[in-house]
Amino acid sequence: MSVKAFKLVSAVEREMLMGDKNYINIECIECCGKNLYIGTNDCFIYHFLLEEKVSTAGKITFAATKQLHKYLGLKKPVSELKAASALTRLLVLCDNTITLVNMMNLEPVPTGARIKGAVTFTLNENPVSGDPFCVEVCIISVKRRTIQMFMVFEDRVQIVKEVFTPEQPCAVAVDGYYLCLALTTQYIILNYNTGVSQDLFPYCSDEKRPIVKRIGRQEFLLAGPGGLGMFATVDGISQRAPVHWSENVIGAALCFPYVVALDDEFITVHSMLDQQQKQTMPFKEGHILQDFEGKVIVATNKGVYILVPLPLEKQIQDLLASHRVEEALVLAKGARRNIPKEKFQVMYKRILQQAGFIQFAQLQFLEAKELFR
Repeated sequence: MSVKAFKLVSAVEREMLMGDKNYINIECIECCGKNLYIGTNDCFIYHFLLEEKVSTAGKITFAATKQLHKYLGLKKPVSELKAASALTRLLVLCDNTITLVNMMNLEPVPTGARIKGAVTFTLNENPVSGDPFCVEVCIISVKRRTIQMFMVFEDRVQIVKEVFTPEQPCAVAVDGYYLCLALTTQYIILNYNTGVSQDLFPYCSDEKRPIVKRIGRQEFLLAGPGGLGMFATVDGISQRAPVHWSENVIGAALCFPYVVALDDEFITVHSMLDQQQKQTMPFKEGHILQDFEGKVIVATNKGVYILVPLPLEKQIQDLLASHRVEEALVLAKGARRNIPKEKFQVMYKRILQQAGFIQFAQLQFLEAKELFR
C-alpha cells in the first residue's frame, strides 16, 4: 500500500536552459545551498539560484533564476560537477580533466590547477586530513586498474596516494580511508591507507550500471544482484535488510527514512525502517537522481525536478487514517532522529494514543491496552 512521501516539483524548465536548441542535453547536476549547476553535452555550465516558495495553502514551488553560463571551450560534454563550498570552487570533469572554477563567476582558477586522466571522481565527505581549506578527491584513473587520491586546495592540487585494484573499477564512493568500489565482476571495500581489501558480493558491470553511494558514516548503498538495494558497512557486513528495486535501476538517493530509486519508467520510494515500497511515481526519460544536503533532485535530458518530502507528521497521520497502525508506529519511531527530543515525545505520545483508539475500535483490546499504557 502506498504512502505519499514526496511530491515532484519542477525546478528548471527546458526553455530556461536551451530555448529552442533541441540538441542541448543535461549531462550532470550539482546543488549547493541555493546554487544549482548544470553541465551540458555542448560543454556549457549553467548557474541558477533556486528559491523555494511556500504558498498560504502550504504548496511548495521553486523559482530558478539564471545567473550566468560559461562555455568551457571544448567539443566534449561536461560529465561531472562537484561543489567544494569551503573553497568556493566547483570541480568540473570534462574530457578526462578536472578543472577548478570559481563557484560564482565560473572562471578557472588563475594558477590553472587541474587533475588530468580522470574517468570519474568523487569527494570524501568524511575527510582524513583535518584541513578545512582542502577537499579530498578520489578519481578512477584512465590508467588501467588505478585509483588516485588527491588533496585539492583553492588554487592547487596534490596527489596523495595511488592504489591498484584487482580488476578495472567503474564506480567509487569514499568514507575516510575506505573506498567502496564496483569492479568489473564484484563490489569490494578497500582501505587505501593499509591496502587491505574485502570482497562484498559479485556483480556484473557489463550487464547493469553499478551504483555505489555513501549514505552515512562508514556505510554504503549498492545496486546488488537480483534487483536488490544492498547496504554494506566498511567492515563488509550489512546492518539493514535490503530493499527490492527493479532490475534496471539507474540511480539512488537517500532522504531518511527513505531510499529513492530511479529506473527508466518510475521513481520508487522504499522505507529503510521496514524495507517496504511506499510510493511509485511514473517518470519517463529520467537519467539522473541525486541527493544534495537532503534535497533530492531528478533530471531528464531536458529538465530538472525536485522531490519535496511531505512532513513526517502528515505521513504518520495519513497512515493512522487508513488504520495502518504498525507502519505508523515504525515511521514515528524512525522520525526520532529528525525531530527535537521534547517535540518528539509530545508527538509520539499523541500517536500512541491515536493508535490505541484505532486498535480498541477494532476490538484488539490487548494491543490497545499496551498502546494506552
